[in-house]
Amino acid sequence: MFTHYDVLHILFNMLWLYWFGQLFLRYFSDKQLVGLYLLGGIGGAVLYLLSYNLFPYFKDIADSSWLMGASASVLAIVVAIAFYIPEYKINLLFLGAVSLKYIALFTIVLDLLSITSSNAGGHIAHLGGALAGYLFVTGLKKGKDITSPINKLLDKLFTIFKATPRMKVKMNEHKRPETDMEYRTRKKQEMDEIDRILDKVRKSGYEHLSAEEKKRLFDAGNK
Repeated sequence: MFTHYDVLHILFNMLWLYWFGQLFLRYFSDKQLVGLYLLGGIGGAVLYLLSYNLFPYFKDIADSSWLMGASASVLAIVVAIAFYIPEYKINLLFLGAVSLKYIALFTIVLDLLSITSSNAGGHIAHLGGALAGYLFVTGLKKGKDITSPINKLLDKLFTIFKATPRMKVKMNEHKRPETDMEYRTRKKQEMDEIDRILDKVRKSGYEHLSAEEKKRLFDAGNK
């Protein structure tokens, strides 16, 4: 999921990742984007390997085939955001405004119809990535984030390999306490921000909040 066959291969995938990744980040966090990218790639790889080793149809080409590209990972993100906000429309050249659900469905149907093509493995991997994106959204609706385990693993790995500083510096040991005026000013700014977010929820709905706004609202509710 980090290598490609040629320039056009990586260009097309990175354009899709940029366009739909930006839209994905309006509703979800950076970690969820990374986690779903990895799960989409893994899902595509598993479906590819199972298909090429279990179905006799692929027997003659299995030994000369290779698994390469980020398409499954990218499609996981595309399908996830399309199923999360299916009626959201984007403008396509020559077609005008098209709902995300139709873009996702068209891509999935095209892959299904192309399973017997010369790039059968690629299209099978796409379907594995699409399935990962679909499971991500349906899991969230049930209160479960399937990217959470893989992100916890990444956090542990980053902690293990994180460079240890040679000198430990303690900061703010003698920090001056806030004055009453400073405290009231800070609290007012925090409340003004929460009021702004709540006003946005009333006007546009919770799903239009950014990841940072959702976090601030969640933190305020737990105080």
